[in-house]
Amino acid sequence: MLYVSLKYIRAFYFYFYLFIYFLASHHSFLVALGPSNHPPSPISQLTSQCLKMHKDAWLPRSAFSLTGLSLFFSLVPPGQNMEVTVPTTLNVLNGSDARLACTFNSCYTVNHKQFSLNWTYQECSNCSEEMFLQFRMKIINLKLERFRDRVEFSGNPSKYDVSVTLKNVQLEDEGLYNCYIMNPPDRHRGHGKIYLQVLMEEPPERDSTVAVIVGASVGGFLAVVILVLMVVKCVRRKKEQKLSTDDLKTEEEGKTDGEGNADDGTK
Repeated sequence: MLYVSLKYIRAFYFYFYLFIYFLASHHSFLVALGPSNHPPSPISQLTSQCLKMHKDAWLPRSAFSLTGLSLFFSLVPPGQNMEVTVPTTLNVLNGSDARLACTFNSCYTVNHKQFSLNWTYQECSNCSEEMFLQFRMKIINLKLERFRDRVEFSGNPSKYDVSVTLKNVQLEDEGLYNCYIMNPPDRHRGHGKIYLQVLMEEPPERDSTVAVIVGASVGGFLAVVILVLMVVKCVRRKKEQKLSTDDLKTEEEGKTDGEGNADDGTK
């Protein structure tokens, strides 16, 4: 909401400036009309106050143009940073292939003459980076001694995909992999970081049989408890209804006996 409000405020000042600039550009035309007997209008007074630097001194047209350009660029909202999507951590089995996925989004289409890409490797977060793949008009595999021919570009820059595949992963390949992207005229550089963890064996699958048995047992027990409570409630309700019926019958019999005694006394 705040960003939207600032945007509209900037737009208001921008169009206000254009209005003042229009009046200033037509000042010579207004002066050529000659003096007038009518008092100056508020608009002309505002124009004079905004544009006059001192008496009889006016700002040149070129200065107005430069000021207008600077104001225009100051009103343009800042561009958003390029967003790069990568997996934070990638667990790979020793000896298998690992695809280091790296995708990005940009406001501009990819121009291969201007687009640039760097892939680097770090053994640790404080270690120096070693570049092993680039894109400069084409893919350049630097073939580091560490990887040799095991690195393969598996992305497509035109589809905003710059992923690489590392074949036959070794324990020494564990570390940080950085993906740096530049896509002019986008001024911001994208960066993604992947931590590759090499596993000696696949992690054991979680046995969910025990969990299923426990869950089923608990569910069955709760179902039985609920059923028993419902039966007890129904039995109690029937007993209450029966007691109420017996009470009504007793009251009616008492009333009948009372009426019979009253009739005998009258006789």
